[in-house]
Amino acid sequence: MKIHEYQAKALFRAYGVPTPEGRVVSTPEEAAAAYRDLKSPVAVVKAQIHAGGRGKGGGVKLVRSAEEAATAARTILAKPLVTHQTGPAGQPVKTLLVEQGQKIVRELYAGLALDRAVGAPVLMVSTEGGMEIEEVAAKSPEKILREPIDPIDGLHSYQGRRLAKALGLASDQWETATQFLQKLCRLYLDKDCSIAEINPLIVTEGGGLLALDGKINFDSNALFRHPDVVEMRDLAEEDPTEIQAQDAGLSYINLDGNIGCLVNGAGLAMATMDIIKLHGGEPANFLDVGGGANKDQVARAFRLITSDPKVKGILVNIFGGILRCTTLAAGVIGAVKEIGLRLPLVVRLEGTEVEEGRKMLRESGLAIVTATDMTDAANKIVALAKKG
Repeated sequence: MKIHEYQAKALFRAYGVPTPEGRVVSTPEEAAAAYRDLKSPVAVVKAQIHAGGRGKGGGVKLVRSAEEAATAARTILAKPLVTHQTGPAGQPVKTLLVEQGQKIVRELYAGLALDRAVGAPVLMVSTEGGMEIEEVAAKSPEKILREPIDPIDGLHSYQGRRLAKALGLASDQWETATQFLQKLCRLYLDKDCSIAEINPLIVTEGGGLLALDGKINFDSNALFRHPDVVEMRDLAEEDPTEIQAQDAGLSYINLDGNIGCLVNGAGLAMATMDIIKLHGGEPANFLDVGGGANKDQVARAFRLITSDPKVKGILVNIFGGILRCTTLAAGVIGAVKEIGLRLPLVVRLEGTEVEEGRKMLRESGLAIVTATDMTDAANKIVALAKKG
């Protein structure tokens, strides 16, 4: 689950991580009032969407008067913001953050993520603040410093001092930097974050540290422990189909291709997408109905796929273990009859009650193409989708 920058900064402040003073607004008039309230000669008007690259897309503007703040707000709110993460359609902007401008001495980077190779959260810092960390990793990996974090104790003081020194901070700044990083790590651990990032982390004229930007993502599997975090969820920033899938207990991710996939099991779903691409197609989604899906969930999954206008064909690939092939067949037949499906449909079944499931499909009287194995299924659906 993602949250907005202004929400991330509210959490930063709750944990003692300093941020610029700012106001959340939604109209040009409110932006002008926020500028006056902040009493800063320079302010920044920032679009609040769940995507990076806002500055390059025109979603971050420096202003020097209340009138400029209103104009900047009006411009940003007027049309969807297009960045490298939103896609060409962009994302509508409904909320803005107006913040005090800062005199920046240096720009650094600090971020936390789970490193599965070491089996622990890892704190990453870099002297290359303001740049995308992926770009730094590709061009100058030696400039990213890493420290594994104890999931109970957090960042130890000696680790903080070591990182502060490596960042080139003066010795009288090491204690401040250590405390800053420890608080960031405690937030990450307490709130079950998957990512907590500050880019840039700036050094101010007084030698202090300030989170000029903020990004936090949460582990969705742990949200039941954090009702306060769930309240921050902005459904307008999420794919409506993915929300419907979540409500139905399905794992669904929308992709850019034209072949819809209905599969049980995450591993089989990944293999299905791979084999579609291997045979010249592009998957339109990742959809895992799970091992314990019932007839109704299968039918709802089918309707989710067909609601995507990009889909030109559907591949159902089921290995019946807990989910019996007869259950899947009944769900597919019911969904096809209900929606009057006109798209090509290929079904590959294996596992529990497979012969009974195949018989149900054959005797349904519907235009369902069966496949003997995954290669056969991929070849058939790719060819049918191309024909339209």
